[in-house]
Amino acid sequence: MQATRKTPKVIEIRKGQAPAPLARDAFGVRFRASFVDPAFRAEDAAIARLEEVAWAAYIEGRKAPFTQEAGKGYADPAYQLSVEWTATRQRIIDAQRRWAKPESPSRVLLICGSARNDGTCPGEMSKTFRLVQIARETLEHANMAVDVLDLSLLTSDYGRHIYPCKGCVSTAMPLCHWPCSCYPNHALNQTNDWMAEIYERWAAAHAVLIVTPVYWYQSPSPLKLMIDRLVCADGGNPDPTATSGKNAGKAKALEMAGWDYPQHLAGRAYGLIVHGDVAGVDGSRRALSDWLDWMGFIDAGVQARLDRLIGYYQPYATSHDALDQDEAVQEESRNVARAVAQAVTDLRAGRLQALTPGLTRPRPK
Repeated sequence: MQATRKTPKVIEIRKGQAPAPLARDAFGVRFRASFVDPAFRAEDAAIARLEEVAWAAYIEGRKAPFTQEAGKGYADPAYQLSVEWTATRQRIIDAQRRWAKPESPSRVLLICGSARNDGTCPGEMSKTFRLVQIARETLEHANMAVDVLDLSLLTSDYGRHIYPCKGCVSTAMPLCHWPCSCYPNHALNQTNDWMAEIYERWAAAHAVLIVTPVYWYQSPSPLKLMIDRLVCADGGNPDPTATSGKNAGKAKALEMAGWDYPQHLAGRAYGLIVHGDVAGVDGSRRALSDWLDWMGFIDAGVQARLDRLIGYYQPYATSHDALDQDEAVQEESRNVARAVAQAVTDLRAGRLQALTPGLTRPRPK
């Protein structure tokens, strides 16, 4: 007797949250808000013409104005992929190849997680940046190539953005593309996304060292924006054509058929320096450790995970003086960098591994 094949269940896609598109007048108000400076008044006619172009892009949903056929290696070679996305993906591939070459320099991505710098409203550099400089000198002394990623540029650079994660992964993991394909979205004026550059910097690194303050018991918003946008590195889909772009139904079916949740950045080492002035450093540091562990990173040992209070309950105005006087935390920061450098050396020599060889993850999500 022939067995009856079961029809795969179609998972309902829930709708009803998104508001209606902006009306034409409301769109105009939103668009012109960027041109309120009186210096723009001489160009009002030109701004009006640009507004019409932007309105057409918005109402037609022209997310990716530049596309080309995906070509060989994709599930749907004829699918029109964003040229901007394919360029970002190619840079990640090139960075990964450099990372994998035994003869390439050992590279550490050193991240400044503070939102403060002296080029914007605070008018003074952050203590975090000073700790970054201490770590940088130590890493370079250990012959590491150091790439400093200062996330405070989000607050001081013209037109620099890290846009928020849109949560595609919660609809279905294959809908979350590696790298993220949610941006740029030209129809919504969500362009110039810094993550297009940051992804390749993570891929090129043999280790990541994050130095960050605590803001209200949590990571500062620039750091958290980057963290959320790295979800695609943990289980993300490198082939948007397999889901016809952002087709939720296809993505759900693909996940239910069996998804391996690839860890695209696994195997790199990490270290952490978390500082505060009253409370929250231990919880913030643990959260960052848990995140990096989850992505398959390898901690560089107990000396590489530091959380400290600097200037405990002292005035904010003298916090840099408190750091000057705290020579112990300066040396502990050097020890974090030394531990990371040693972990990179051991990792690349095959003396350090994340898991016992042969073990697999029974819960890969």
